[in-house]
Amino acid sequence: MTAGGPQDERPAAPAAAAASSPDPGRPAAVEFAGVSKVYGAGTPREFVAIKDVSFAIPDLAGRGEFCSFLGPSGCGKSTVLRLVAGLGPQHPPTSGTVRVLGHEVVGPGADRGMVFQDYTSFDNRTVLDNVVFGLECRGVSRQQREAEGRDWIERVGLDPARDAEKYPHELSGGMRQRVAIARTLILRPRVILMDEPFGALDPATRLDMQDLLVRLWREVQATVLFVTHSVEEAVYLGDRVFLMDTTPGRIAEEIRLPTPAAPAREAQSEPWFNDQVTRIHQAIERIEAAAEPIPEP
Repeated sequence: MTAGGPQDERPAAPAAAAASSPDPGRPAAVEFAGVSKVYGAGTPREFVAIKDVSFAIPDLAGRGEFCSFLGPSGCGKSTVLRLVAGLGPQHPPTSGTVRVLGHEVVGPGADRGMVFQDYTSFDNRTVLDNVVFGLECRGVSRQQREAEGRDWIERVGLDPARDAEKYPHELSGGMRQRVAIARTLILRPRVILMDEPFGALDPATRLDMQDLLVRLWREVQATVLFVTHSVEEAVYLGDRVFLMDTTPGRIAEEIRLPTPAAPAREAQSEPWFNDQVTRIHQAIERIEAAAEPIPEP
């Protein structure tokens, strides 16, 4: 099933937030139209990373949408994110068009922010200086950017008085990812791209970060594209999940999900949650079983 085809109905969840309806007059937040990416085209090392990928994520006013991308390793999840970000070597696509908010992506832009799995703090800058780096690049005055930076340090669950002047090497992994999230969200991008940002965290910290991310996402009302290998994480966070197939990478299925009414630890014990997790695990197993064997070099 390809994106844009029949979708699962969004099942009811207790106290689920009412979904916003797309405004047909607004361009999609993110749109892929027949996008392929081929490396080494015409050479013996030719590799098709993604092929003919098409989907559209609506720009929901006053809310935004959270979309999770799942699939086997090598299916092109990170390629999709980096094409949206306008980052090479994935950008530009070999064919097709990537649009953000109605405009074709020609490179990085202030309307998009990205959080990576690796901790990308500047080691020679304090927590505060890391968080306000983007504002500094924009020419915001020191007084204003430091006030906003301290506010965002607190929003992501750190203590401005205790943590603002620390350096990255003095922080735990979870704290460093909080800094990375604050550095991205302080710029209030319309589209937030997250490539397995919690993959290196321990399970308890990962659940805490999921709850934090949901709260902050509701504040900034952005569209989020979130790559993960965790089905549970994808189901808890996503308004919809894009399942990707491999060899070559393509959208295999698009699943609409309920909005959890409880924190991550509680949601994972609810019947609807476990039903969706089981169903998606089974779908991924079918995808992996049907994957074409990679030819010997």
